[in-house]
Amino acid sequence: MKRAAIAAIASTSIALSFASAKADEFINVLTGGTSGVYYPLGVALSKIYGDKIEGARTQVQATKASVENLNLLQQGRGEIAFALGDSVKLAWEGDTEAGFKAPLDKLRGIAAIYPNYIQIMASKESGITTVADLQGKSLSVGAPKSGTELNARAILSAAGMSYDDLGKTEYLPFAESVELMKNRQLDATLQSAGLGVSSFKDLATSLDVQMVAVPEEIAGKLGAPYIAATVPAGTYQGQDSDVPTVAVVNFLVTHSEVSDETAYQMTKQLFENLPALVAAHKAAEQIRVEDALKGMPVPLHPGAERYYKEKGLL
Repeated sequence: MKRAAIAAIASTSIALSFASAKADEFINVLTGGTSGVYYPLGVALSKIYGDKIEGARTQVQATKASVENLNLLQQGRGEIAFALGDSVKLAWEGDTEAGFKAPLDKLRGIAAIYPNYIQIMASKESGITTVADLQGKSLSVGAPKSGTELNARAILSAAGMSYDDLGKTEYLPFAESVELMKNRQLDATLQSAGLGVSSFKDLATSLDVQMVAVPEEIAGKLGAPYIAATVPAGTYQGQDSDVPTVAVVNFLVTHSEVSDETAYQMTKQLFENLPALVAAHKAAEQIRVEDALKGMPVPLHPGAERYYKEKGLL
């Protein structure tokens, strides 16, 4: 009887330990710089997952965004990440120029979310109104080999230019670029983000600025995943008219070693709690489940696939 009781207790302890380990799901959300759009959305997503996924422990990690995030996922150092569509495509292909030493074969898709607008803001005194005017001027193109910097290279190339045509090239994150502009040490900054990015809102209230037009033909030269887009009048203080630009879709990406159930829950809770994301940043207003599979550059995670089948999208 005594042996049986001890065995039963041991068995129960093992079962409880297993249940505890299973329930203790860690989700590290990889975002971007704190002054961009990825970060506030990542904070909101982390809270949703912590509240809605049973047993989940969550963390938000500020990073240099797309390229770093994708490399971290491949290494298993994050469970879900924000990334630009062109960066995801180049990561899957293993484009060394873009910052990927080999194809990142563990990447798996969760959802297409909102478009990033390639936004260029210049000081009024610089006289820059269109991409061609950047010749001979100083421009910050984002952190080295970040998704923003890849966008900057692509835009300039499509305009028949390169960094050599600039007066000076700075490789700085959003907030640092804005500080240089405030101090009259930089003519313009290119930032790839959702509309209403906080760094530009800050700059527009501190300095007389001009949104720089990216002509529609540049989108045509670039092709997918780039599309022609518009920064609507009034997006930033002092912006009186619509400004043409290009956009590229953002994706939420995971990796193959994340469990099917966790990937399913991450996908489900994303779409079932969109108001919380919109409250964090208005860029999330453009996230729609019916668009979630458009242009996915990597295979879907089976857990995400299960959710889309339930919704009748697959």
